Amino acid sequence: MRYSFLILLLLPCLLQAQSPYLSRVLTDTRPIILEHAKWALQQSPKTITAYRCERSAGGKHDFYSEGDYWWPDPVSTDSPYIQRDGQSNPANFVAHRQVMIRFSRVMGALAAGYVATKDKTYLQRALVHARAWFINSATRMNPNLLYAQAIKGRATGRGIGIIDTIHFLEVVQALRIMEKAGMIPPADLAALKGWFADYLQWMTTHPYGKDEMNAKNNHGTCWVMQVAAFAQFTGNQEWTDFCINRYKTVLLPSQMAEDGSFPQELRRTKPYGYSLFNLDAMSTICQLLSDKDHDLWRYTADQQRNMGKGLTFMYPYVKDKSTWPNDKDVMYWSEWPVAHPFLLFGASAFNNEEYYRLWLLLNHDPQVEEVLRNLPVRNPVIYL
Repeated sequence: MRYSFLILLLLPCLLQAQSPYLSRVLTDTRPIILEHAKWALQQSPKTITAYRCERSAGGKHDFYSEGDYWWPDPVSTDSPYIQRDGQSNPANFVAHRQVMIRFSRVMGALAAGYVATKDKTYLQRALVHARAWFINSATRMNPNLLYAQAIKGRATGRGIGIIDTIHFLEVVQALRIMEKAGMIPPADLAALKGWFADYLQWMTTHPYGKDEMNAKNNHGTCWVMQVAAFAQFTGNQEWTDFCINRYKTVLLPSQMAEDGSFPQELRRTKPYGYSLFNLDAMSTICQLLSDKDHDLWRYTADQQRNMGKGLTFMYPYVKDKSTWPNDKDVMYWSEWPVAHPFLLFGASAFNNEEYYRLWLLLNHDPQVEEVLRNLPVRNPVIYL
């Protein structure tokens, strides 16, 4: 009992040592954390089985989405869709993605509420949602993305559709917190880990998954980010190690320029938003995988490319977007930036007060769908 008491006394100090900014974040953002957690407590579970698109080649339990930038051919509406890069077609089916984002928001908010208060009521509610998505036979989702980012007349699904499950990142982080708190019954925990083990197996062996892994832009980054998170939850050290090596030998040296920018993102029609998105994803990889043996934040590729440079490059354009030297985004230029996780994660990693102050000033409650779609880490406190 004496040792248990000492551990309880030392726990805040241990947390502070692990993440110097954790207690500050909990103090500075407590009102919005509790507001979001209160909202999440009131939400009932809803999964992809509540929505159906007749264009899907899959069944009731298969996730389905359509490529955002694909439109009807004005010459013939019966012809295969044509691409307009950066311009989202509002008529495409996105209900499954929307309900997945809702699930992610609920789980992240509940986990953050628990971190802030230690009230296990939040985790009890999160378990209800997790069971609906991954366990209950009537409402669960199949552990694959065979039918994501389909294109009418061209493809029933594509590898790049795997990016849609970046919204499971917050879900998995919540599940890890629930597991550590002892809030998942053994049978449920086995089922949840089994689901993610099956999905991890699919996305690392199916041709769609291999295509996404080899993507040379933010899609390749997000593949690593997801595999890292799912491997950690399922205890798969082989794929955890793979992601560490992939970051060091592929993502960083092939995607980042010497000045810290991402050329593959800058050449797109939404260079500002994509640059923010890729930096968020790379920072999340560093946050998930860095430990005493692997400091990905300070790892330098080719003696000149590292996350410090990436943050230094983008910070001025987040602080003052009017100084952005490249083209404006064709859509949603006004909606960025928001409270990007790379600012908080970078502040914690490098003890940078400027990054933290800017993060506090930005919007912590975006409601625009496009922003939510490209902001999978909305509750960074649960990663600290």
